[in-house]
Amino acid sequence: MTDPLSRTHIIALDAADPLRPLRNDFLIPRHKHNDQVYFCGNSLGLQPKGVRGYINEVLDKWANEAVEGHFTGSAQWMTYHELVREPLARLVGAQPLEVVAMNTLTANLHLMMVSFYRPTTERPAILMEAGAFPSDRHAMESQIRFHGFDPATDLIEVEPDQQDGTFSMAAIERAIAEHGPRLALVLWPGIQYRTGQAFDLAEIARLGHAQGAVVGVDLAHAVGNLPLRLHDSGVDFAMWCHYKYLNSGPGAVAGCFVHARHAQTDRPRFAGWWGHEKNTRFRMGPEFVPTPGAEGWQLSNPPILGLAPLRASLELFDKAGGMEAVRTKSLKLTGLLEALIRARLADVLQIVTPVDPVQRGAQLSLRVAGGRDRGRELFEYLMSVGVVGDWREPDVIRISPAPLYNRYMDVHRFVEEVETWRGF
Repeated sequence: MTDPLSRTHIIALDAADPLRPLRNDFLIPRHKHNDQVYFCGNSLGLQPKGVRGYINEVLDKWANEAVEGHFTGSAQWMTYHELVREPLARLVGAQPLEVVAMNTLTANLHLMMVSFYRPTTERPAILMEAGAFPSDRHAMESQIRFHGFDPATDLIEVEPDQQDGTFSMAAIERAIAEHGPRLALVLWPGIQYRTGQAFDLAEIARLGHAQGAVVGVDLAHAVGNLPLRLHDSGVDFAMWCHYKYLNSGPGAVAGCFVHARHAQTDRPRFAGWWGHEKNTRFRMGPEFVPTPGAEGWQLSNPPILGLAPLRASLELFDKAGGMEAVRTKSLKLTGLLEALIRARLADVLQIVTPVDPVQRGAQLSLRVAGGRDRGRELFEYLMSVGVVGDWREPDVIRISPAPLYNRYMDVHRFVEEVETWRGF
């Protein structure tokens, strides 16, 4: 029987991979004379080959039609953002009216908090995870101050209770119950960026709502990585970026979800012209009449050149057969990475990310035996041989096999290079 961790078996996995052809739809950076082994899709995904065609289409339309490009053809700019609405909804498990591509992640977080963080003297608090991505913390702290409250008492950071720096659901439940009467908002990640831990969003929404709080989620590391069921989860809102697993380029247009129960709401919002219902938008009246659903939170004209790469990326997810097919390969890729590390590198690497596949996506966060300096040595060695992950302070290397373009042999190559480094 073939050893499932042998090179022969791993080559056979690649040969039998139904998503294997999709790698040819991406531009793979080169290292010397070979393709990089790229495990950094959790930070910036690779460029789909179709991106250039969609951008050139916009440029040609601009060159040849100028302002008339807003009104002509199936890719007219007036309704361009609608071209990504249904594929985005499929990707995140939402109804089409619940999603919109707009702005950037933190801008969307602020816009959502304008509507969904409505603190009172009795309920001023926001609950979040300790060690969150700094931009989220900055946004929440500034919103608390904006409303005249004090982050020292009203920004509640739940500390991880597991030895590896992850959170048990019991710890989250205890924190929500303890602070429940004071909570205006629970804001939690779909995946914690440093550890790679994934969370049960439906359960967190249930717990938060039971205490009378609004629940929002940051899906920056979850979208395009995990199958999401945002509508069914019951979360009130979500936001995410598209430059990681959605491969839409640096600083790409972000995404936003507002649950259908808020499609028509009297909650306050920061309004803009493009959020006005489209049937009466060009009457140029002074009264703001919001478009029902997430599109009602738009501010200005969609950035057409920014949306073009997202069209190309979403087509590849559909071509793959949707997130269930992507996740099936992801489980195998990351499972192989875990198994090889435990079998061959247990003396070098500690896996921080949970063992349970339900509690993780593509990413494994790794600590190197010997501390931070040894970790930096390994990271820099890997970069020097064309194996690209990323470093997160104080001491974590993140390795994220992306199913659309990574191969099983990429995982094997990573392990071989760590073994080579160990032997120095």
